[in-house]
Amino acid sequence: MEAKLKHLELIQGVIDRMAFNSFRLKEWSVVLVSAILVLTVREGSGEAALIGLVPALVFWGLDAYFLRQERLYRALYDHVRVLDPHEIDFSMQTDTFTGRRLTWHSSFFSRTLFSFYLAVLVAVVLASTLI
Repeated sequence: MEAKLKHLELIQGVIDRMAFNSFRLKEWSVVLVSAILVLTVREGSGEAALIGLVPALVFWGLDAYFLRQERLYRALYDHVRVLDPHEIDFSMQTDTFTGRRLTWHSSFFSRTLFSFYLAVLVAVVLASTLI
């Protein structure tokens, strides 16, 4: 039973790191896009504000990657949780887990990421039209 708990702790550590990375990406996307918008307001160029779309889309894609990885490790956690203690092999492989929810595409368009990054993109477009 001790091996099973240790394996679950290892998986949970990975899940926590993926969630933290996702948080940091959101943080950096807001900071970077805001800095671009501030600079373009100083310049008075609305078209230049559209440059803020590039980092927002890049961070959205990276965030989707980390969300997908987090979902895969959650699936691994659920798998290990129901294993008999003698079946524990400390594998961290997520290759065997598939499903509609476990693709990068589904993570990209998840409700949380879509609403967050859509708001960032709308802010950039609004700023470019108002400058």
